[in-house]
Amino acid sequence: MATKTWLITGTSRGFGRQWATAALERGDRVAAAARDVSALDDLVRVHGDAVLPIALDVTDREADFAAVRRAHEHFGALDVVINNAGYGQFGMVEELTEAEVRDQFETNVFGAIWVTQAAVPIMRAQGSGHILQVSSIGGLSAFAGLASYNASKWALEGFSQALAQEVAEFGIHVTLIEPGGFATDWSGASARRSPENSAYDDLRERRAQQRARQNATGPGDPESSRAALLRLVDAPQPPLRALFGSSALGIVRADYESRLAGWEQWDDVARLAQG
Repeated sequence: MATKTWLITGTSRGFGRQWATAALERGDRVAAAARDVSALDDLVRVHGDAVLPIALDVTDREADFAAVRRAHEHFGALDVVINNAGYGQFGMVEELTEAEVRDQFETNVFGAIWVTQAAVPIMRAQGSGHILQVSSIGGLSAFAGLASYNASKWALEGFSQALAQEVAEFGIHVTLIEPGGFATDWSGASARRSPENSAYDDLRERRAQQRARQNATGPGDPESSRAALLRLVDAPQPPLRALFGSSALGIVRADYESRLAGWEQWDDVARLAQG
């Protein structure tokens, strides 16, 4: 298989680090973007010129365009772009500040849009490419205490589905990766939390118990996602959406069955509104 050139954001840890490593270990080239490039020193020591560290805050649109341009100019191609940079904002709707919600969207949504905008012309000119957006089970369902995060991932899902239709004729594929629970630091060091309102303490406890039941077998190992990611990247016709994790499909199935049942139950209202 021909060597691929990747650009991955958020490579300092978690999925981004795992996927950068997987690509490099099989002989591909990776432009690895991170806020702190010192976290990539070990990759450089092992893989040398095959890895290009790029310091990047994805909320900076000009920097996003510069990073994509630098990756393309350095390696001479751009086959795979993964918008992985993002974080979770924990807080009930009432608890969220304006700054918290805006910051969430700046990283999770606008960062992905800017990197995508920069990559599409390059891929369109070469007649091929694959853009992978890291969404979440929270981009398909929604959970109390994660409204800001859910909203950002639902936005990512919407613009990416539209994008897939826009670029298909240019040979560019788009895939939304939708992980369930994995043992990254998504809910740990990288998460942000709003000050808690005690009115929601009981709900918070119930949600914690629900998450424990859903992850009864334990969270997935991020390293196990490497094989799944490489299969998507190497597929001649990759899917628009791909769940990661054994528990994800059950959550999505229950949610979508509930939606369909609700729409069907209230179909007379839909027809009434039609006049």
